[in-house]
Amino acid sequence: MSAPNAGDTAWVLVCAGLVLFMTPGLAAFYGGMVRTRNVLAMLQQNMIALGVVSLTWVLVGYTIAFGDDAGSGLFGNLELFGLADLKVPPAPNLHVVDGRITIPTLAFVLFQMMFAVITPALVTGATAGRLRFGGWVLFLAVWSVVVYAPIAHWLWHPGGWLAKFGTQDWAGGLVVHASAGAAVLAVLLVVGRRRNWPHTAAPPNSIPLTIVGAGILWFGWFGFNGGDGLQANGLAAQAVLNTHLAAAAAMLVWLALERLTDGHSTVVGAVSGAVAGLATVTPTAGYVNAASAVAIGALAGLVCHFALKLKYLLRLDDALDVLAVHFVGGMLGTLLLGLFGNRGVNPLGADGLFLGGGGGLLWRQLVGVVSVVAFSFVLTWLIAAGVQAFIGLRVPPADQERLDQAQQGADAYHLGGVTSLTAPGAPRRRTAAAPAGEPAVPSGQRVRVVTALLEPDPAANSADLRDALLAAGAISVIVSDAAVATTTPQASLLPRGYWQDQPLSARLRVTVLVGADGVGAVLDELDRMGARRSDTFVQEAERVQS
Repeated sequence: MSAPNAGDTAWVLVCAGLVLFMTPGLAAFYGGMVRTRNVLAMLQQNMIALGVVSLTWVLVGYTIAFGDDAGSGLFGNLELFGLADLKVPPAPNLHVVDGRITIPTLAFVLFQMMFAVITPALVTGATAGRLRFGGWVLFLAVWSVVVYAPIAHWLWHPGGWLAKFGTQDWAGGLVVHASAGAAVLAVLLVVGRRRNWPHTAAPPNSIPLTIVGAGILWFGWFGFNGGDGLQANGLAAQAVLNTHLAAAAAMLVWLALERLTDGHSTVVGAVSGAVAGLATVTPTAGYVNAASAVAIGALAGLVCHFALKLKYLLRLDDALDVLAVHFVGGMLGTLLLGLFGNRGVNPLGADGLFLGGGGGLLWRQLVGVVSVVAFSFVLTWLIAAGVQAFIGLRVPPADQERLDQAQQGADAYHLGGVTSLTAPGAPRRRTAAAPAGEPAVPSGQRVRVVTALLEPDPAANSADLRDALLAAGAISVIVSDAAVATTTPQASLLPRGYWQDQPLSARLRVTVLVGADGVGAVLDELDRMGARRSDTFVQEAERVQS
């Protein structure tokens, strides 16, 4: 037996780490696009996959996927249950590699584990706001064994029936994206829609968090696609280059389409296009040249952008467009391999229709798509329906807009003035409060309270607002957020072409304490700042006795 190659082993281990990093990246990508009160729940639904699926993979998932074929081409035998008796490197042609592959079996186990982890996590973007945590954990455990592992065996084990048939999948267009997309269809049928969908929009809580998550995904995808040859060589470099080029092309096409259809090219659109390109090039990355990768990415940006309408046609509440980006992208890339496949890039591949190979590879790719989607959809529906009946998969409707509190008893953000204050319960000694200063107005003297609503823009500088009112005779100034009902709702553009009519408009509520003789000057100053007299009130008040 050949000794393990240090360079190849190091490369595969690094790629395993990159793919692991994609799971928290996916959590951030999805977490930034959900409502403020559902952020922690979304992050946990993704991160828990690292715990659950890692264990199911070691116990039984790996042997089903990569154990010796049981004879049918559908799944492996159970001889490697719990990773027992791992003594030799992967078989010479395992996972579309040749006899020169010499890496430790455990490196291969670890690398493949990370694919098993992130695949079901993709589902959480579609089901945002609706998953019961306990039910989701049970679903993860069962799905990773019953659905994911057999599909991995079909395509990535030399004895798998699709591998012997000639269907190709470099890094998971079918095993990851198509299987997860079909699972989304099935799970959405079980958990149903959010309240008032599609008439109520869900604005993202943190677009910057989404962009950071997208950057992590893009970075991690170099390991996702670059490590699948299991060697640090020219083919790995080609796969990484193809990955990047496809993402870049898809990003630009998506932005151009956004500009034409919505009037704006948005940063969320940019990363959505990039992820669509990454998903679409995944099955082809190690089988096509750079020019083909650009074309594949451009087609991904075009097709996946228009696929955003798919959920409305199917009446499925896919919250974060997993169907358009991952499901459509994975299937599209798998079929495009039948057009752009190039044996000159990888002798283990096959020439596609555009390279003179005829329609044979395209047919084999189509059979793979239909088989994987049908298998994943049917079994996922059975698993999801069973979990729903057993312990529940969908949260009660009352908890949909407050999952963080309902499931974790905590909030992701503490941005309000009151919640940001230090309060009893902190682990430190209580100190005496500082003595209050002398009141600006003697107790018992009558004063006026002037309350007005201002547009935020004219009063953007808080120092100017304070100084102007104090100069007009104000004794104290309090500013708080407010909202007013409008006769004409304000249309707000949301990510990926969504929009909402907001019937409440943001205002600043300014409360000014002023002596009776200074009311006129304060009102004049507020008028100058845009306050309407119909929204301004003057009340008589008296300082409370100390």
